[in-house]
Amino acid sequence: MSQRRPSAPARPRKPAPSPKKGGAGAPKDAWSVEDAAETYGIHHWGAGYFSISRRGEVVVDLADRATGSPHSVSIPKLLDELDARGVRPPLLLRFPRLLERRIEELYHGFAKAIGDLEYSGTYRGVFPIKVNQQQQVAEEVAAYGRRFHYGFEVGSKPELMAALAYLKDPDALLVCNGYKDEEFIDLALYGQLMGLRVVLVLEMPHELGIIEERSAALGIEPVIGVRVKLAAEGAGKWAKSGGEKSPFGLNLAQLVQTVERLRERGRLGWLQMLHCHQGSQIPDLTIIRRAIEETARIYAGLVKEGAPMGLLNLGGGLAVDYDGSRSTRSTSANYSIDEYCHSLVDAVKWVLDESGVPHPTLVTESGRAMVAHYSMLALEILDVNRFENREALSVSEDASEALVALAEVANGINDDNLLESYGKANRYREELHENFLTGDIGLRERAACEQCYWRAMTDIAAATRELRYVPEELRDLSGLLADQYYGNFSIFQSLADSWAIDCAFPVMPLHRLAERPTRQGVIHDVTCDCDGMIKKYVSSSEVLEALPIHETKDDESYFLGIFLVGAYQETLSDLHNLFGDTHAVSVDVENGHIRFSREVEGDSVADVLAYVEHDPKKLVEQFRELAETAIQQGRISAVVRRKALEAYRQGMSGYTYFES
Repeated sequence: MSQRRPSAPARPRKPAPSPKKGGAGAPKDAWSVEDAAETYGIHHWGAGYFSISRRGEVVVDLADRATGSPHSVSIPKLLDELDARGVRPPLLLRFPRLLERRIEELYHGFAKAIGDLEYSGTYRGVFPIKVNQQQQVAEEVAAYGRRFHYGFEVGSKPELMAALAYLKDPDALLVCNGYKDEEFIDLALYGQLMGLRVVLVLEMPHELGIIEERSAALGIEPVIGVRVKLAAEGAGKWAKSGGEKSPFGLNLAQLVQTVERLRERGRLGWLQMLHCHQGSQIPDLTIIRRAIEETARIYAGLVKEGAPMGLLNLGGGLAVDYDGSRSTRSTSANYSIDEYCHSLVDAVKWVLDESGVPHPTLVTESGRAMVAHYSMLALEILDVNRFENREALSVSEDASEALVALAEVANGINDDNLLESYGKANRYREELHENFLTGDIGLRERAACEQCYWRAMTDIAAATRELRYVPEELRDLSGLLADQYYGNFSIFQSLADSWAIDCAFPVMPLHRLAERPTRQGVIHDVTCDCDGMIKKYVSSSEVLEALPIHETKDDESYFLGIFLVGAYQETLSDLHNLFGDTHAVSVDVENGHIRFSREVEGDSVADVLAYVEHDPKKLVEQFRELAETAIQQGRISAVVRRKALEAYRQGMSGYTYFES
């Protein structure tokens, strides 16, 4: 059964307040926003930034730019205001204040750990531009991070050129990783000449020769670092990006050879940073600490070799708790920012105190944890398709024996025969399918088979919900019977990691949360691809295969939010089916009023066609020729030609997503 989206949907009505959970006189099936918060796990993954209002709407906590006072902003209200301005989902909502708060929390965490542990060094963070390369992010990182001397890490010439344009703080670091040619090195050295604190990190031994040559040509003494391969591997999806098999950095033999080369040429003073790469999204703090202790040992050894050092770059790895489980799952983290900072400072201090080496400035390259919360995707449900069948069953008198038997199974489900009925229903269905392929039954009987089968599965699944123990064979039925909710978005464009690495991003309704969700749904996008679906859903304690979701209503739009998409998702996007960038809007609060500080229009059809080397003007001309030929052949009139050409031109300037 399909529920169609209305052609001109009304805005959502506010749900009536529901009874307090467990309150006097509350009905047995009472539901509250506290139940919704537990169901969707928002108190866990939301990190205090996102919550549910008493009206059942998702809100974001934004501090007022003018007064500093806290201000909870309803996301459905934002959608209302944007709709009035002609901007509808799918759209990316960006919250600059959350980026600023994450930077603050990271620096405050290190400041507290440094003070509590009496560490004599300082902390300098750098943001890896590769995590989110959007202009707005780079600009805001530079602006918000200035008071902390927060810098950038770059790994390519385009990233370096962006950082050189935005970084104005001479006390912030500009760490240059990645493989470097002469042009890259020249640009970095020019940055140093202009007063920036640039560090060129050796990824390969031969890069030292290029740096020596270019620094001599430009007449500047460079500051260099060395990335070292650790014996300790990371954990999670990117475990192999660290460790001895890592493609990045020098092994210890190459490190010693580099030290000797610098010493022989009187350039050991250039070496001021040791860098390690542990990987990304490391969920287990004990694994991080083990790598840090090894790195600190290597650092102590370089100091004893006579290198001035002073900068210990501990790389990335600070994880985001996407699923809110506070565990060692690959999409979680078993530690907080404060615990991460304390563990790093403590590990370095312990090793260096034992070695008698002064405490260096600590550097980290935390990117994912800084920007994940910064963006969320709002999308609208267009349509719903169901496998569930509760209709009365009847079969014709001349039906095949297998179909009659299947109908009897479907009409006779009870608590005592669930497994038996499940097995019989699948056998009869398979037999009828074979009969259809051989021509022994026709289309209508095949359709009746499906009706009976899904009625049986529906009743079996309903009965299992009342069981204390569900047989293993029946445990996947809820997922099998989940409704298909079609959202106006592209996973490949807006949620690449959901498709590529099965990352479990939090997904939940943005409104009607004071109302119990009565359906189980799987979210599909509008691409013509079987992989265009979200396969994992975050709850309070586990990752599910289907999302608790509400019935859609004919006179209301229904909106979902996908959260924690600020890291990598915009950069990794793919033009599958030529769905382009969504609209993006930045939201702030100033003097108690919502302010849309930036609005970026999503890609038009002409934009995405140009990305893949089509010339929109030539396409219009070719369509015009097609229409003119149709006139000559008597297929259409001149009036139809004009209307068709107008529609084609209008389509070129339209949004790539569904437009009501």
